Amino acid sequence: MLAIISDLHSNLEALTAVLEDSAAFTVQRTVCLGDVIGYGPNPRETLELTDRCDFVLMGNHEQGLQDDGAMKFNERARNALEWTRSELNSKAHTRESNRALWDRIERMPHSRQEGDLLFVHASPRAPIEEYILPKDTLNLEEMASIFRSFDGRVAFGGHTHVPGVIREGYTFAHQSDFDGWFALPAEKTLVNVGSVGQPRDGQNTACYVLLDGDRMQFRRVVYDFRTTMKKIRSVSKLDEFLARRLQVGQ
Repeated sequence: MLAIISDLHSNLEALTAVLEDSAAFTVQRTVCLGDVIGYGPNPRETLELTDRCDFVLMGNHEQGLQDDGAMKFNERARNALEWTRSELNSKAHTRESNRALWDRIERMPHSRQEGDLLFVHASPRAPIEEYILPKDTLNLEEMASIFRSFDGRVAFGGHTHVPGVIREGYTFAHQSDFDGWFALPAEKTLVNVGSVGQPRDGQNTACYVLLDGDRMQFRRVVYDFRTTMKKIRSVSKLDEFLARRLQVGQ
């Protein structure tokens, strides 16, 4: 069994809760689809906890830490990334421990293919940055291009923080449409595994996916978001909005 997590966003409470939840299953491997950092108050700790993952892909926030990439972000996200950079270079930690975290980020691959499964952060067509939102299923030409862009049967991603499944007929089914284990479609499929650290689908519970052969399950996990909110509010460089959104799941 495989646990697939994404968009942790420096939320230690959410990540810890998800890892505890997955421990109740016979999970052989955990993989992460990127955006370990950004927005949240515990970038070092979340990066260190990804030691438990078989692989960690590069997300747009990891890319944003490099080569002035943060300039692409809105002001809130950009300020959070600049603060994150300072935390990863903190003089309160040894140069060696700081370098180890940066090395971890720099080694993150952009995608991973395993048999007929593709793992990306964002989209098969643009693995780090392209959003595939539910409304995009109305653009049939774009969806056809995205589906043509990958080999295999199922592409797993995150990035939008909205969990769900898009089948080859280009219809989106939200995570709430599925109850427990369900069979993966036989045709080409996109699966958004949702966000561990910053859900944006109106629920304040962390989201991740379990995959067991040809069946999968979305998991929603209650975590102590109020503690995360307090931590964000204690950092002047992190916008108050980043705390409030955790409570409302937006």
